[in-house]
Amino acid sequence: MQVIVSVNRFNPQDNKGKYWEDYNLEIEENSTVLDALIKIREEIDGSLAMRCSCRSAICGSCAMRVNGHARLACNTKLADMTDDAGMIKVEPMTNFPVIKDLVIDQQTFWDKVKQVSPWLQSEGPDPKGEYVASNESMNHLAGVMACIMCGACVSDCSALEVDKNFIGPAALAKAYRFVADPRDSKSVQRLGVLNEYSGIWDCTRCYECVEVCPKGIAPMDRIMALREEAIRVGYDNTMGARHADAFSDIVEDSGWLDELRLPIKTVGIFNLPALLNFAPVGLRALVKGKMPAIFHHNVPNVQNVRKLFKRIRNDQNKDD
Repeated sequence: MQVIVSVNRFNPQDNKGKYWEDYNLEIEENSTVLDALIKIREEIDGSLAMRCSCRSAICGSCAMRVNGHARLACNTKLADMTDDAGMIKVEPMTNFPVIKDLVIDQQTFWDKVKQVSPWLQSEGPDPKGEYVASNESMNHLAGVMACIMCGACVSDCSALEVDKNFIGPAALAKAYRFVADPRDSKSVQRLGVLNEYSGIWDCTRCYECVEVCPKGIAPMDRIMALREEAIRVGYDNTMGARHADAFSDIVEDSGWLDELRLPIKTVGIFNLPALLNFAPVGLRALVKGKMPAIFHHNVPNVQNVRKLFKRIRNDQNKDD
């Protein structure tokens, strides 16, 4: 199999900056991206820098972007990624400082994980024996505990591209693991911290973290669960919580979203300074012909939508 591997190179010791370098190589058709990179480093260009270890999708060290999305190079087949010309593009993960070539600095990643206090916290007297958690609760956490901390979700997080202070999907998924653990007695306090700026309400729900996660952790789903739990325990007066409630109320009322009422209902009709902050967005929408209609109408058979909301509330009440 003949392939062209285009690698985004960077060496801090020269003045070239970042640039693309193409490597032509003959390789077996069942080879992985990691196989190709190792072949390049060992047989063509020994200066190529990258990380790898287990080659079994366990350690997460070979995470990088392949054709524009974060992946583990060790379990990504070359044949699945090459285009019609036999080319594949490989680059370091984004939202991380690049040390050299495909090697990134993960210090900020680990700093954000530390922000969520990733250990069990309990208070009260020490138990006389082992604290036995139910199988149901542990099975619920099994998915999120499978995270290998590769950073793929962080790499492709669109919210982090805009605001580097955002804790990020990996750390928030880790936070969920402890909030949902029945042995942890600090869940409410944890949610209070996560409810602040840079926490659970900064996620834009772009779904990229779910798409690129090699272990099916679904970080965005965990973030949404944290939001629901935060509102349930009383953290319901933040902009994000009010936005979620307003969104739900409007859809229940008319069957679809009234984008004109949403910001008004979120911040309050008498909060003039906050409403004025939306003026630039409204002007751009008007110029582009995307201003929502002033008069909002109900969808046909809106009563069916309202029945769904009522059923969900009834189910939630039963669970409580």
